Amino acid sequence: MSQQKPIISTSFSYETLEETLDIKPKSEGMMIGIPREIAFQENRVALTPDAVSVLISNGHQVMVEHNAGDAAHYRDKDYNDAGAKIVYSREEIFKAPVLVKSAPVIEEDLPLLQFNQIIISPIHQSVLKANILQGMMEKRITAISFENLKDDSESYPIVRSMSEIAGSAVMLIAAQYLSSANHGKGVLLGGISGIAPTKVIIIGAGIVGEYAARAALALGASVKVFDNNVYRLKRLQNNIGQRLWTSVIEPRMLAKQLKTCEVAVGALGAETGRTPMVVSEEMVSNMRPGSVIIDVSIDRGGCFETSEITSHESPIFMKYGVIHYCVPNIPSGFARTASHAISNVIMPLLLEAGAEGGFEKLVWHKLHLRSGIYLFKGALTNFYLSQRFGLKYTDINLLIASRR
Repeated sequence: MSQQKPIISTSFSYETLEETLDIKPKSEGMMIGIPREIAFQENRVALTPDAVSVLISNGHQVMVEHNAGDAAHYRDKDYNDAGAKIVYSREEIFKAPVLVKSAPVIEEDLPLLQFNQIIISPIHQSVLKANILQGMMEKRITAISFENLKDDSESYPIVRSMSEIAGSAVMLIAAQYLSSANHGKGVLLGGISGIAPTKVIIIGAGIVGEYAARAALALGASVKVFDNNVYRLKRLQNNIGQRLWTSVIEPRMLAKQLKTCEVAVGALGAETGRTPMVVSEEMVSNMRPGSVIIDVSIDRGGCFETSEITSHESPIFMKYGVIHYCVPNIPSGFARTASHAISNVIMPLLLEAGAEGGFEKLVWHKLHLRSGIYLFKGALTNFYLSQRFGLKYTDINLLIASRR
């Protein structure tokens, strides 16, 4: 049987089909509230007036509680000029569907929280209480923490900025307390011609350690860095671009170096739980009188046995003749710079959420954002917190998938 050829008529024409594009939902104007922080020693504000101005020109509304930016020298007038609404009642500011805070949620905030609210704030795991978490869970809140928020490169942008500030500030603080005016040893931090350089010991080669080392080297000090993670030590040397004296944390070696140093910085991080305590009381008692200890990791328990929390108002105490500076939240002492750094991360995040039609839709597209969420619609999605408080843990990926 002969195969019939297809008949192609001259009137036959090919027409292109319309391409269907993935149309984004219409961007959603959000109402964002910035409360004034009443938590201990919190001077930062999470959005600067410039950032507020960008949000408002993108169709969002922003409410700012009276004097919220005062401690960082951002005035109500600056926010008003940027287009924000200044609010005088704390109850009203907490009615905003999206709250942006520079301090963790505290017990006084619980009654004011709204159902299904979105809160972006730090979490301060060391001082977090179970009843605060449970109160937020009952109100079906979605909460994003500064500490666990990741960007596209899988790094933690807010933690990084705060660590850079703390690391750079450490040497300025040490220099201040070594001077005679503050009953220090009367030593200039760094070195001048003909005089041996000041000796600085840094324990921890993370970002705080790296920036402290940069500042100390720039002043002319001799720097020795300890860390048990050899990869971190290598990274620090590569980033600084010069050979440094580095070592793993070996108690006898550490004790010997501490005996002769002028400044010791504790900058060990802890992924979860408490910072390891690597400097014993005996090691501190053998240090030179008038030397300075700055324990940056005090907000996670500290890595010197003699450390006790101090405040920005009375930042130091003496023990064994050694000056101890143990202020948690050092970046809050440089509130304007810190506020600007936080704002640089939060403002683009809010813009993205608005463009996607809200946070729930943004979380579907942005996988790295999920690590920052510790509560999703009242479900606890942070494994470490669920273990610590014995609360039910839910995998956020399952929650998001089940909502599609």
